[in-house]
Amino acid sequence: MIFKNTRVLVIGMARSGIAAAALLLREGAVPLLNDTKPLDAFGHDLDAFLHTACEPHLGENPLDLLPGCGLVVISPGVPIDAPVVKKANELGVPLIGEMELAFSLLKGTVIAVTGTNGKTTTVTLLGELFRNAGHTVHVGGNIGYPLSAIAMDSREGDSVITEVSSFQLESIQSFHPQTAAILNITEDHLNRHHTMNAYIALKQRVFENQSHNDLAVLNFDDVVVRRMAENIPSKVAWFSRLSTVDSGVYLQGETVISVLGGNVTPVCKASEIRIPGPHNLENAMAATAIALAHGIAPEVIRHTLMTFAGVEHRIETVRTVNGVTYINDSKGTNVASTLKAIQSMTTPTVIILGGYDKHTDFCELTAAVAQTSEIEHAVLIGETAEQIETSLVQNGFQAFTHAQSLHEAVEKAGELAVPGGAVLFSPACASFDMFRDYEHRGAVFKEIVSRLNDMD
Repeated sequence: MIFKNTRVLVIGMARSGIAAAALLLREGAVPLLNDTKPLDAFGHDLDAFLHTACEPHLGENPLDLLPGCGLVVISPGVPIDAPVVKKANELGVPLIGEMELAFSLLKGTVIAVTGTNGKTTTVTLLGELFRNAGHTVHVGGNIGYPLSAIAMDSREGDSVITEVSSFQLESIQSFHPQTAAILNITEDHLNRHHTMNAYIALKQRVFENQSHNDLAVLNFDDVVVRRMAENIPSKVAWFSRLSTVDSGVYLQGETVISVLGGNVTPVCKASEIRIPGPHNLENAMAATAIALAHGIAPEVIRHTLMTFAGVEHRIETVRTVNGVTYINDSKGTNVASTLKAIQSMTTPTVIILGGYDKHTDFCELTAAVAQTSEIEHAVLIGETAEQIETSLVQNGFQAFTHAQSLHEAVEKAGELAVPGGAVLFSPACASFDMFRDYEHRGAVFKEIVSRLNDMD
């Protein structure tokens, strides 16, 4: 793909759009910066582009900018059925996503991880595994550090570990990870993808450019993911918490076992894995399968699993105030993720739920709240508060309270919690009704908790 002197319309100037524009500048293109927000809404974020070949078109309609462009690059937040995408297709203007742009200029071995939940934990753990094994490694993608930024620095021989979302997979063409993993599939993002079948098909696209020389790592315990093995071109390695597999990683009693080329090797005890919960055991096994396939020694894997403490905003203990432990799980952006957080609780808990409406069915979540003895009360916030209340009542759970803000929710939860118990902030929803993203939401929660008075 030749970019020099090409006018490229970059739509969406959040992190991925900014990184794409910088990469295009390096390649000699003329990026047209476009976003629904005006320039003054970006503060100093775009200052580096103001005296370059870039053309700012902030707050303008991208449809008006298509004539004269040789390429359009869309950020993950732009749906593939957006009017500008349809118009570009009608005009014959090539259109790609930011991840596709980055991949065309990346160097090194690409490892991609997708799934509904566990992606960030798994790619972060993989970064530690590869780093501890002496690799030069770059970790990014949907995790918050765009792949285009990695493309600026990657070199041949590097390992590039990327978190991949369904939004990014909508617009791929040649994206080809040598190793790709799907951790699990549960309902999410139906406000954008409309049906589960469409969502599943998008996730499976991570394998579409692989060959028999490549590797797919799949969750044997997830029926939807297991069936994908029938329709992908690459070799398959499994991970399973519940069954024995003939190639990959599984749990035998309390020991994590690898089977590679017919060789059976104990890796570590499940109890030695530092990150808690059965979901994190699965994430650890997926990462182990990938690491082994790339030649990382079992002893390096064991050491890393014993020392890796997890990621920010995922079942993260913030502090204990007046005997109540506050836990930040802002990354709980869907029902399945919050269910895993609930399963991790071992003390009387007040849970804070609610946020942006992704057209989610909350029935499974509210049933779990009602049936889990550790959950004593729920504080509801955001756009989905009324939906969650209705579902809680249908499941016979009446111990809920509404709050108008996260600050009020934390205060009410603290008052309702008992000493020795916990406040779990795991919204089961996206953050966009009140916050920029889950990281902003989690940071606000932690700031609120940091200001609580400790009466001890």
